[in-house]
Amino acid sequence: MWRKALLAAVCLCLRWAAALGEEGKNNFEGIESKFSLRTPAEPDEDVCYLVPGQVNSLAQCNFNHTSKTFVVIHGWTVTGMYESWVPKLVDALYKREPDSNVIVVDWLDRAQQHYPVSAAYTRLVGKDVAMFIDWMEEQFNYPLNNLHLLGYSLGAHAAGIAGNLTKKKVNRITGLDPAGPTFEYADELTRLSPDDADFVDVLHTYTRGSPDRSIGIQKPVGHIDIYPNGGGFQPGCNLGEALRLIAEKGLGDVDQLVKCSHERSIHLFIDSLLNEEKPSMAYRCNTKEAFEKGLCLSCRKNRCNNLGYKVNRVRTKRNTKMYLKTRAQMPYKVFHYQVKIHFFAKTNMTKTNQPFLISLYGTLDKSENIAFTLPEVSSNKTFSFLIYTEVDIGDLFMVKLQWEKDTFFSWSDWWTPFTFDIQRIRMKSGETQKKVVFCSRDGTSHLSKGEEAAIFVKCSEQPVNRKRGGTKRASKENSAHESA
Repeated sequence: MWRKALLAAVCLCLRWAAALGEEGKNNFEGIESKFSLRTPAEPDEDVCYLVPGQVNSLAQCNFNHTSKTFVVIHGWTVTGMYESWVPKLVDALYKREPDSNVIVVDWLDRAQQHYPVSAAYTRLVGKDVAMFIDWMEEQFNYPLNNLHLLGYSLGAHAAGIAGNLTKKKVNRITGLDPAGPTFEYADELTRLSPDDADFVDVLHTYTRGSPDRSIGIQKPVGHIDIYPNGGGFQPGCNLGEALRLIAEKGLGDVDQLVKCSHERSIHLFIDSLLNEEKPSMAYRCNTKEAFEKGLCLSCRKNRCNNLGYKVNRVRTKRNTKMYLKTRAQMPYKVFHYQVKIHFFAKTNMTKTNQPFLISLYGTLDKSENIAFTLPEVSSNKTFSFLIYTEVDIGDLFMVKLQWEKDTFFSWSDWWTPFTFDIQRIRMKSGETQKKVVFCSRDGTSHLSKGEEAAIFVKCSEQPVNRKRGGTKRASKENSAHESA
């Protein structure tokens, strides 16, 4: 069966190549994709189609020639039907841009084949979309700087191919977790790439497993590539959460639960449309490991950016990889903090995978018992790590730190209780870029495993950042991790 599917895919590639060689710029007979202009009143219905070559179709569908146009391209489908996210995205686009045109590209017949066949069809779909765009620009002089393509999974690559084939470059393409299988090592002409539009931004939300077997593509394919929660499994997408949502809401959105992490890219973008006043912030970083250490929370020289619709269009010579944490549900925005602690001790000791709780208290709110694990804690060393809160707690004025007991019984801990001395905790907010130093109320706090939390308050005199010594070296270290 797979051999037949691959053979069909090869035939489709040959057919695509032949189609590109066809002459006659106004020959629209080969276009199989449909272009549905959805309406704010009925975001889930295909009530009117724009037909390339039929000038009257735009007037009949009430196409607005002076407004923005969003072109939504779905991905692979098992059912042959639109997935539940499509009307949600259409509705959110209209709520944010009421006068815009939202077009849904219907390639369902091609999208419901065996995956390799549907993946190969993206080239023909991309060609259809490119011909439609060229017709709009040539026939109606529609400005392509008003055009924004949004493609999900296979649809992201179809959008990229379309952008590559149009006679004039489109304004923007947003790739929503572009598909990985058959595209991870593909040529740039057959997948989404930075050259396909004036600006290409990409969300990667399901990049688990080995390359080319990952559901979402792992490599950066845009000007800005954002990896929420490291790009892997997304919060709220575990089996227990899925069963809870089914119990609460029934099976209506079961397709969303099955593809939870992959589809999270769409819902993050929808969130950016609906919650304009709460944009999620992403931070440039070389690796997700460096981000987890809190080393990349800088906004200098475009090192931070908004996720989604209001992303700042930053184009660099190389792909920019960015990371952030999110909540499990909309609104997804969280508040990031880097925490740096120096652990003093009279004897040399090293502990691995140690559980801690940290509580933050601010002028607006508090966030207590935030759990985190340090891979290593050693005597007389400084450790940096990332934490985040789901609420805006305002300006920090107090921190509590507790060293938890292990979940298993340890004879060494029972015979030899471990204690670290901590004088200060240094913190930096990613969202506000403010740095704060907290001092022990007793000069030095003794942090013992399984004992009470140590309390630190905002130091009366905050140290001024210096350009020499350790601060400068630390700044260089952070910049090395942030560069991309």
